[in-house]
Amino acid sequence: MSKITLILILFSLIGYSTVVSQTISGTLSAHAGQEIRLEGFNGLQTYQIASVRISSDGRFSLSYAGEQPGMGLLIAGEGSSFVVVLSGEDIRIEGEALSNPESLEISNSEENTLFEQFAAEHIRREQTLSAWVYLNRIYQSDMLFSVQNEPKMAIAREIERIKAEDEAFLANLNLDSFIHYYLPLRKLVSSVPVVAQFRTEDIPETIYGFRTIDFTDPRLYRTGLLGDILESHIWLIENSGRSLDSVFVELNSSLDLLLENLSGKPERFNEISEYVFDVLEQRSLFTSSEHLALNLLTNYAALITNRLSNKLEKYRAMRIGNKAADVEFTEYTRKAEGVTATRLSEVEADYIFVIFAAQWCPFCREMMPELRSKYKGWREHGVEVVMINLDETPEAFHQFTQGLTFISTTDFRRWNSPMAQAYHLSSIPTYYLLNSDLEILLKPNSIRHMDAWVDWYLVQGNR
Repeated sequence: MSKITLILILFSLIGYSTVVSQTISGTLSAHAGQEIRLEGFNGLQTYQIASVRISSDGRFSLSYAGEQPGMGLLIAGEGSSFVVVLSGEDIRIEGEALSNPESLEISNSEENTLFEQFAAEHIRREQTLSAWVYLNRIYQSDMLFSVQNEPKMAIAREIERIKAEDEAFLANLNLDSFIHYYLPLRKLVSSVPVVAQFRTEDIPETIYGFRTIDFTDPRLYRTGLLGDILESHIWLIENSGRSLDSVFVELNSSLDLLLENLSGKPERFNEISEYVFDVLEQRSLFTSSEHLALNLLTNYAALITNRLSNKLEKYRAMRIGNKAADVEFTEYTRKAEGVTATRLSEVEADYIFVIFAAQWCPFCREMMPELRSKYKGWREHGVEVVMINLDETPEAFHQFTQGLTFISTTDFRRWNSPMAQAYHLSSIPTYYLLNSDLEILLKPNSIRHMDAWVDWYLVQGNR
């Protein structure tokens, strides 16, 4: 054997010996014969680490090698799951089913034991704390009890004791352990519904907690909490009891801070920015989704991808006050008798309500009865409706627009329609209210929203 071959073998043995492999093993009697897999978290996504079929007597063993400390997800064949800490320890799990965590016993892993202990104790402390806070309000505001100083002081002491007990548990964790980082984040997310409903005085502090999360910390992306953190932050501000204008001010401040922090993590910038944008859109928080879009396009253009840029561009091009594109009606246009307009700018009305819709869109079909019922009243107050249809066949177009008395036009090109592209369309139904000069006055989120505008500005005359 040559010296070179011997050296290569030696190095390969050294390299092999440095690969540390940990296991998650045990018995899950209810999952006998099923596949069980271990997944890790990577930001908003999960990835498979290992999988194995559980034996007929419920025994299994999974290896995870070279994983950085983080949270993992054990998933059994029928979909039940159980969260574990991948802390570099050999973990033993004994019990019945992942869907019944009370039946499971974890051993050989200090971090998992502490994680399970905190999860169980924190829930009980939160429930008890909410009860004491409720009682405290009664003793503070009800004249029958407000004079009872001794009980009031006892309630205050118990509230502080419960809070201190929770904090002491976290403070005593090993600073180098993953759960020392993870548990405060989990506590923050889980507190949101309780704070919003029962402990509203804690809302500012909770919002501050979300705003101070460091999105450049690589540990964050291994928690499995990223989506919950982003959505809970938005939900709490939205449900904080503020006026709608104040909600948008607070949301926009949080969005600005998020982008500033994320700029130090460019590899995650687009993933998180797009996720937050989609959440805002889904919750109809369009003032803040527009704010986010314009901030990204104006201040972070060098960081965002072309795909995200194109998705956001509609907010810059279609801002209120901008002039919308003129649309030429096609040969397939349906009009009411006596209507001679051949393009949008020729429609004779003080206001034009433009709707993008299609028969294949279930939300479009749902809004049609309400649109039909409101149209006559709107028209009496100077509002005309123009529907731009995105169906692909004459049959679908005629079925969807049958009986309509306002203009409906289509070119059967769906998303590739120049009409849709001129309005930077990304979803339907989409609505725009224009004046006679085609300036954008309003971007309604529903027929009801549009009808409220008509009632306020045209019927009641609050201009």
